[in-house]
Amino acid sequence: MNNLVNIQSQIEKLQKQASEIKAREFHKTVQEIREKMQAFGITVKDLQAGKGSKKTAARVPDKKRAAAGVKKAAGVPVAAKYRGPEGQSWSGRGLTPRWMAALIAQGRIKEEFTIGA
Repeated sequence: MNNLVNIQSQIEKLQKQASEIKAREFHKTVQEIREKMQAFGITVKDLQAGKGSKKTAARVPDKKRAAAGVKKAAGVPVAAKYRGPEGQSWSGRGLTPRWMAALIAQGRIKEEFTIGA
């Protein structure tokens, strides 16, 4: 039982030391954070937006973004891969457009409309 009392006493002392250190270094840490926010142009709104917001993703270079697990923002334009007979275009991503679906229903194949073929 004596061991338990000693350990609890040590825990109290360490918690008190931790609180003192935290109080001493708090203002210094806040100042360092403010300096970094200013250097990188980070605002409180950026911090509230959370990880993965479009604004945050746009600030991080592609290699760092991939390493951090941040996905690219949706809606980024992609070059057209297919061109229809009336000048319509499609990147080949997402749902098949109506004009392409209609042509496929008529027995044509997608590859006929590949740009550059």
